Amino acid sequence: MKVIIEGRLKFTFSEDCHVSKYDDWSFYRNQFQKTCGSAKAVDIVCVTNNTTWLIEIKDYGIHRRTKSEDIGDEIAIKVRDTLAGLVAAKVNANARDEKQFATLALQHLKTIRVVLHLEQPAKHSKLFPKAINPANVKPKLKLRLSAIDAHPLVVDHNSLTTHKNWTVDDT
Repeated sequence: MKVIIEGRLKFTFSEDCHVSKYDDWSFYRNQFQKTCGSAKAVDIVCVTNNTTWLIEIKDYGIHRRTKSEDIGDEIAIKVRDTLAGLVAAKVNANARDEKQFATLALQHLKTIRVVLHLEQPAKHSKLFPKAINPANVKPKLKLRLSAIDAHPLVVDHNSLTTHKNWTVDDT
């Protein structure tokens, strides 16, 4: 089992997953991030069964969203830039493990899946409403990412179904 901690969330991946915290890569941080002004990155890349999962995590369970940018646009840019970053890392990464992971993520690729893992306050009120309405985000993601993943997922730790290759718990 591979575990990745992102903030207060613990992602546990099954044995058949190859997983990496992409936005922590040396290649991304030191080489690719400054590409075209400012490249963005998803949090986690997971490869399993010829599918590459691009997972972005947004946790508004404690702090509200303060960005004015539409979340659909934000995620679409991160997905686009991550895919470009994986191609560049396959060729130019200095760290051997990053180069190998990028090669794996692109090698036998049949499907790219996008997941927005969106945690929100447990108790909703007028003062602290849901940060983002998942029902509004999913159609925006489908529209913006249709050439990459026609069926992106918007989940939280309660709605993440068991057919996925990972689980999420609070740390």
